[in-house]
Amino acid sequence: QLVESGGGLVQAGGSLRLSCSVSGSIFRKNVMGWYRQAPGKQRDLIAYIDAVGRINYSESVQGRFTISRNNAGNMVYLQLTNLKPEDTAAYYCNSYPPVARAWGQGTQVTVSS
Repeated sequence: QLVESGGGLVQAGGSLRLSCSVSGSIFRKNVMGWYRQAPGKQRDLIAYIDAVGRINYSESVQGRFTISRNNAGNMVYLQLTNLKPEDTAAYYCNSYPPVARAWGQGTQVTVSS
């Protein structure tokens, strides 16, 4: 129900745009979020957006990442800029709060120093 794409290997300071294709039932939950999980760490929420575009970011990505959504296309995006090695993680989208059974495979972002 959730398919993430757009990850890759970039150098510090680089940019990526992540995309998430969302099934209708999940999207209708209104608030969509991006999460990330680094090796050996828990999965954390880093940004979310509601159906009318109200947005919240974690302190770790505030000012560097931008979340957006296309309601007509059931898509959620995350623009990553000024990437840092500590941003290396698998990135996932899901509703907020998340639907446990809906987690996708995620997309890997690796930032080299």
